[in-house]
Amino acid sequence: MAKPKKAAKQAAKAAKRADIEQTHRATTRPDGPVAQIAGKASELADQPPLIAISAATILLGAAMRRPAVLRSGVRMLASHLLATGVKSVLKASIDRTRPARAVKEGHRIERGSGAGDTSMNSFPSGHTAGAVAVAQAVATESTAAGLPLQVAALGVAAMQPVRGKHYMSDVLAGAAIGWVAERVAHAGLRVGEAGLKAGIARFRE
Repeated sequence: MAKPKKAAKQAAKAAKRADIEQTHRATTRPDGPVAQIAGKASELADQPPLIAISAATILLGAAMRRPAVLRSGVRMLASHLLATGVKSVLKASIDRTRPARAVKEGHRIERGSGAGDTSMNSFPSGHTAGAVAVAQAVATESTAAGLPLQVAALGVAAMQPVRGKHYMSDVLAGAAIGWVAERVAHAGLRVGEAGLKAGIARFRE
């Protein structure tokens, strides 16, 4: 019994070491023009742009009387807000040095102190969480429409270690948060939609 536990601990340590080393290598590598442009484009996955895009989708769906577009917008917004809430709680609970700072001062991960130092907010990746949540929300309504956004979300995730913002493990955690947030939001909206339809049907009786 002790051997499997020891092997698991050794594997975990090796994975952690590889995560840090590979991310630091990506962070210190000089950025070419493509990486610089991609890095700036990835800022579209920040909270204000994603909220604006979601709200615009809702308004567009309502104005065009397109229920599918309206549902997508509502799902996008709900998924993003839920993902943002979860990542905010985790960021406040866990202090982890961002790679850009860690390559100069060393890597640290510890219990969160609630401080406002954003250079200690590496875990998890909020940009990845938001991008995945919104992309999956659109894909749930339309696979074809969601595919480009899923590819874009993958690009956003890939840029985080390169920009020195997040470790690869932070990115994976963010992606998981975004995916789960969309699934929870989707289930909640389905229940709400069913309840609304039932209420309207009873009102018409």
